[in-house]
Amino acid sequence: MFGNFLPSLRKRSSVTSRPTSIADLMESFWSDPFNMFPFTKEMAYPAVDVSETDKEIVAKAELPGLEPEDVDISLRDDVLTIKGEKKFEEETKKDNFHRIERSYGSFSRQIILPAGVKEDQVKAKFEKGVLTITMLKSKESKAKKISIES
Repeated sequence: MFGNFLPSLRKRSSVTSRPTSIADLMESFWSDPFNMFPFTKEMAYPAVDVSETDKEIVAKAELPGLEPEDVDISLRDDVLTIKGEKKFEEETKKDNFHRIERSYGSFSRQIILPAGVKEDQVKAKFEKGVLTITMLKSKESKAKKISIES
C-alpha cells in the first residue's frame, strides 16, 4: 500500500529539492549511510595519506581501476599535485543501468607538503591500485627550535 504513494512523494521531494517524507530520509540513509557524518561529505578524490620521518615524506593515494599512464604527478613549491582521468568502462552489450555510483572523469588533488623536499629525488611506485610517492627531505627543511622571549 505504501508503494502506491512513493511516486507522488518522490515528485514532491524533487520539486522542493529536499526530502519531504520519512521514505525519502530512509532511502537516502540506506543508499549512503555514512553521509550522516559531516566529515565524509566533502572527501576529496583520491584519498591520500601523507606520513613523515626524519629523512622522507611519503604520500599514498588510492587509485583503483587506473593504470600508471592514467596519472600525472608534479611537484612545485612544496605542493604535490596528482592528476588523472578515470574513464567510463564501456560494455560491448547494451546494458540498462539501474544505478551508476562509481565515479568517472578527470580529477586533480593538491597536497601541501609538511616540509621541503629534494625535487630531483622523488620516486613513485604504483602497485595494486595504490600510488606511493617517496620524497627525500631537503636539508634546509629541518625544523629549528625558536625560543620565546618573555
